[in-house]
Amino acid sequence: MYRIVFLLLSSVLLFSCFEKKPEVLKLPYYNEPDFTPVFINNKDSVAEKIPHVIGDFSFLNQDKKVITQKDIEGKIHVANFIFTSCGSICPVMTKNFKLVSDSLKDDPNLVLLSYSVTPWIDSVPVLKRYKARNEIKNTNWHFLTGNKNEIYKLARQSYFAEEDIGFSKDSSEFLHTEHFILVDKSKRIRGIYNGTLALEMQKIMEDIKALEAEE
Repeated sequence: MYRIVFLLLSSVLLFSCFEKKPEVLKLPYYNEPDFTPVFINNKDSVAEKIPHVIGDFSFLNQDKKVITQKDIEGKIHVANFIFTSCGSICPVMTKNFKLVSDSLKDDPNLVLLSYSVTPWIDSVPVLKRYKARNEIKNTNWHFLTGNKNEIYKLARQSYFAEEDIGFSKDSSEFLHTEHFILVDKSKRIRGIYNGTLALEMQKIMEDIKALEAEE
């Protein structure tokens, strides 16, 4: 009798050792414009704890195709904000973004979005020439133009593109940021990177793979 009890207790203890522990998601969430990281242990609590998501939008890409939030639903995407006549950080950012694009060009679940911050200059033909001049072949990399106020509002209030400083700026103030923003399949922000640093691109690619592994 004692032997049976001992075996039963041993089985319970052994089972508890192999009991699955709560998963700690590798990448944090960002719910506020000051980019304070929030780590979540349980996927089921994400919606409750992280209400902030990228808002709805509708802009034209370089091929005059309308790109909306539906094009990123269920996909990981990275966004940045540039203008084609920029002679300072934008060429470097585009070159670095191309490193990500070329490395992950065969990933159908990854979308790259480059929003123009001078949409009154960066028309559809201008963006098309810019993409061609930079020898960008990735069909999932969209250069977007449209209403200035809508782009600026999306950048500052959805992507927190200029962090907490930009969040409080008036929509008429010029938007200029080196940030790349990583967004997961549920349209929640999961990473922010310096787009002028090539080393940061390796980090983005690692984090994209980490997001894919979460699913």
